[in-house]
Amino acid sequence: MNYPKTANCHELINRIELYSQLKHEYGAKGVAGLLVKTERVLKSILAGMQKLPVDQKQAQQEPDDLLSIRRLRPAGPRRIWRRFNAVSYRARLEGALLGRFAGCTLGAPVEGWAVGRMQNLARENGQKFPPAEYWKRVPDPFDKRYKASLFQDYTLSKINAVPVDDDIVYTLLGLLVAEEYGTHFTMEQNGKAWRRYLPLACTAEEIALNNLKKKVPAEKAAEKNNPYCEWIGADIRADPWGYIAPGWPEFAAEMAWRDAYLSHRRNGIYGEMFFAAAIAAAFAVDDPLEALKIGLTEIPRECAMARAVRWAFQRAPRIKNYRQARAAVDRRFAGMHIVHTINNACLTIFGIAIGGKNFTKAIGETVAMGLDNDCTAATAGSIVGAVVGKRGIPERWYKPFHNTALSYLIGKPRFKIDDLVKRFARQAERAYG
Repeated sequence: MNYPKTANCHELINRIELYSQLKHEYGAKGVAGLLVKTERVLKSILAGMQKLPVDQKQAQQEPDDLLSIRRLRPAGPRRIWRRFNAVSYRARLEGALLGRFAGCTLGAPVEGWAVGRMQNLARENGQKFPPAEYWKRVPDPFDKRYKASLFQDYTLSKINAVPVDDDIVYTLLGLLVAEEYGTHFTMEQNGKAWRRYLPLACTAEEIALNNLKKKVPAEKAAEKNNPYCEWIGADIRADPWGYIAPGWPEFAAEMAWRDAYLSHRRNGIYGEMFFAAAIAAAFAVDDPLEALKIGLTEIPRECAMARAVRWAFQRAPRIKNYRQARAAVDRRFAGMHIVHTINNACLTIFGIAIGGKNFTKAIGETVAMGLDNDCTAATAGSIVGAVVGKRGIPERWYKPFHNTALSYLIGKPRFKIDDLVKRFARQAERAYG
């Protein structure tokens, strides 16, 4: 996919801003008038961009409604478990939750960093790279993430709970939605939970949340002023639906669709459906790559997400480390935003393929690949954790959490991890019941 070049536009806008400051400093008249004219022209271009017609053949291959999505799926198992297996589920759920928490906590302080910068941090800290433990030190230790946890709270000597992150918060929020409205919650009910519990959000979620606050119906909240509708924000919300529908990828994908539609469209929706189905499958298989392949059966076979995932599966046997993975993705998706659903999904697949059932290698290699690496490592940790269970995760990754996860959800600042296990289990039983 060759993206249009926008560098000149960025440079022109930057120069206009700089010259407006310079001319103002020199006492020139007419600066404000030209800026008003510039804003008017830019708004006109934006409106024209939004009105451009899309390719209809491609749109038919990438529908947003659930019935059409299901019609375009390839064959799949849909449901692996016929009845709820409580004993197997609990051990795997602990692994999935702790795996997600660990992957996110490892990636969070270096989210979006260039690979070279992470390598330099490891060198400064005297640590291995890819990382095999939490970072010893990170820059700006007293700055806060999401107005809550300090950056130092993600480091080896300072972790005393799962620190806050949106990748964690949406897992917790999904549980609250299921508890309050049931596993057949509606989009409107999901939107009510967002308004009640989310004090802040980013990109597509921020757009949707603001639209909900303006009384835009939940089914339309993703459609107004939302250029982020294919970014990774829905993808990171997949986990609770996989936890609630273990061994039942079709139902996990359905719940993920109801959640994703609130803020995303097309491949943004498919990203959440794909990973929700894969996580659900991970409770019932013994190979994390097999779980990912099952996840692929719940999205349209010819959508951009599915084509990219199939490419990642084909390339995976030749990808031996984080450098090769990142280089392959950069070539394949040159120009794609670093927090897009598709390129990050491919890195997640490569991280799982490299690590296999070796939990440390899976999340370490995934973080080392960069891009939105707290998201990708959290998802990789969740899938591998569900396959290997808590016993397959080295204690150093979860002992520092002290059985506690922190959040910025309104009125819900702390969760006990063992309590989360019990609560997810109740919802899984409810789904099967």
